[in-house]
Amino acid sequence: MSLTKLFRYIETLQVKQGEKVSLKKYDTDYDHKMMDKAEGEATLKRGVERLSEMQGKLYADNRYRVLIILQAMDAAGKDGVIKHVMSGLNPQGVKVTSFKTPTITELEHDYLWRHEIELPPRGEIGIFNRSHYENVLVTRVHPEFILNENLPGIKTIKSINEEFWKKRMEQINHFEKNLTENGTVVMKFFLHVSKKEQKKRLLERINDPTKNWKFSIGDLHERALWDKYMEAYEKMLSATSQKSAPWYIIPADDKWFGRLAIAAIIYKTMEKLDMSYPVLNAKQLDELNHAKEILTKEKKQTEPK
Repeated sequence: MSLTKLFRYIETLQVKQGEKVSLKKYDTDYDHKMMDKAEGEATLKRGVERLSEMQGKLYADNRYRVLIILQAMDAAGKDGVIKHVMSGLNPQGVKVTSFKTPTITELEHDYLWRHEIELPPRGEIGIFNRSHYENVLVTRVHPEFILNENLPGIKTIKSINEEFWKKRMEQINHFEKNLTENGTVVMKFFLHVSKKEQKKRLLERINDPTKNWKFSIGDLHERALWDKYMEAYEKMLSATSQKSAPWYIIPADDKWFGRLAIAAIIYKTMEKLDMSYPVLNAKQLDELNHAKEILTKEKKQTEPK
């Protein structure tokens, strides 16, 4: 199977800047797969090896940092993506942050503060398992949460109107534009799972004792608001997919294919970066050759006759 077809397909998953998104037009289960599961998992393994090589160059080059954002409904497979796509990378250069309900301390700052302090340093990869986008997704479905931020002019739910959401998404765009202009490579993935598949996975969590801990009754409460969440996602994706920080809508019903698609997008994005290993100057090369000479002589002296 040629990877050309896969790379061509993943281009269709990118939300173009200014596009009005209708999630019904995007696959949850891509049924024209270029390979079967076994071949896909083997391809992913090779891809992770290539990503590991790129990670080494990213660290050595020390000019870029990579931020991967994962958003999805419950049970869509975010944890599995982190486990399988990032499995072969050096853990010292990867930081995963899972954002929960804001703490009292976090609420005393602007909503972007807790995300900014978790950004990776140059040369490293950061993964946000849920992110600042919760502030235009969960809060849009539950606007009462905004009242906890104690914002000027926002005293009741009625004061949280479309203009408020428009400004908040503009703030997010400005935040990410600043990141990208200063060397952060931002890739954003929405794992698009169907309601039918989510039901299947939630039942698996209930029926399998080893997965019971993953289930929360809150998952059912949020599932009942499915249509509201889909509307919130469509508005968010339409407003915040930028050329420099694009959204990709990943078919997530088949976990293995979704993981492969994400790995391919990360690979193709990092491949375009102008990265290189540092070039030594004349003095450093002399020191290198001198060290080699010392070590070579040392080996000859210590080897048994």
